[in-house]
Amino acid sequence: MELSDLKDKLVGVCVSGGLDSKTVTKRLMEDNINVICFSADLAQPDEDDIQNVVRKMDPCGAETVLVDLKSEMADACFEAIKSHATYDGGYWNTTGIARAVTVQGLIKAMKARNVNILAHGATGRGNDQMRFERYTRSLAPEMQVYAPWRDAKLLEQFPGRSEMADYLAQFDIPAVIGMKKKYSTDANLAGLSHEAEDLESLDTSMLIVDPTMGVWPQQAPDKIEHVMITFEHGYAVAINGEKLNPLDLMTKANDIGGRNGVGMSNALENRIIGTKSRGVYEAPGMELLSQGLQNILQATLDRRATALYQTLSKSVSDQIYDGRQFDVATKAAMAGIDTLTASASGEVSLGLYKGNVFFNSMTNIAASLYNEEDSSMEASNGLNPESSQGYADILSVEACALAKAGQFNGDS
Repeated sequence: MELSDLKDKLVGVCVSGGLDSKTVTKRLMEDNINVICFSADLAQPDEDDIQNVVRKMDPCGAETVLVDLKSEMADACFEAIKSHATYDGGYWNTTGIARAVTVQGLIKAMKARNVNILAHGATGRGNDQMRFERYTRSLAPEMQVYAPWRDAKLLEQFPGRSEMADYLAQFDIPAVIGMKKKYSTDANLAGLSHEAEDLESLDTSMLIVDPTMGVWPQQAPDKIEHVMITFEHGYAVAINGEKLNPLDLMTKANDIGGRNGVGMSNALENRIIGTKSRGVYEAPGMELLSQGLQNILQATLDRRATALYQTLSKSVSDQIYDGRQFDVATKAAMAGIDTLTASASGEVSLGLYKGNVFFNSMTNIAASLYNEEDSSMEASNGLNPESSQGYADILSVEACALAKAGQFNGDS
């Protein structure tokens, strides 16, 4: 779509309160296009007051609707943790998780205002353009999508940030460019992603990032912090014995993990559009809670169930990354994970120390398959070692047949 296609339409612009948001909003209004701005409250840790987004947008003259999606974001975090939905390099795809929540929530608000077109500020080189557009078409196929930073007319008018600032200055709209940043940041309850600018160079250390949700491991306390996490059917429900709702529990996990330097990662990921991008990620609460759950799953899943869980986990992760959270394949994979984690209940004690999370103990794991006597190296009432002889003989039959057939490539 181009600017000319927006005439006589009501456009819902997804905004963050930044320079791009102000520029797009004012530019559309100058073309006499009807605009309503929408922003999502995702419990962003880099926002002291989410109302600042509305205040920043006010000078543009359009109404800004702030949609409270904190609870929905918390629920999405817990579903991702249960699925262990990490992406390339094992990082938590915090942005991918948030885009599904954002578009679903904003579309509902836009429909209530009879918005015809969703406009997003994603660039034509990244993942978010695909996520915004696929989710919009999936959830509201009748709604059109406008991507201003793929519109040749706007790209020509605003080749850089200085041109945007000069444009807004004509209307006395504040547009502080400031010093060139070392990187850009996208934040939500699940965590933060840092990318672009200096981070685009592989000669740049990830340590240039100043963590928002915590500290680097070397800055964490020189003391182990012990944490007890209670799980029910794959969901964390309490920390240190205190039962909390998902939003409060996620917030507390972020605080605990963050101050101990947990959940910092670097990734050179494969983008949806085929390019690679470099990012530094923070997700202290996601990492902390997930490590607790993974310990319980080691106790409750047999070998084949574990393999299936890992397969479904990768499927869910890829689907979330690709903007396919609401696809049938995603729902089917998550239904399988629901089954596999149904018995994942109990308490896990973990130790946190300078970015590391280590196992202390597990208790009340009713569905545990672990039997100390079966695996003991000492004399016990568990598995009789002599019983293994028959199984070893059966395996030997196959091994001998393969050897006699010349199908082994050993050098003996």
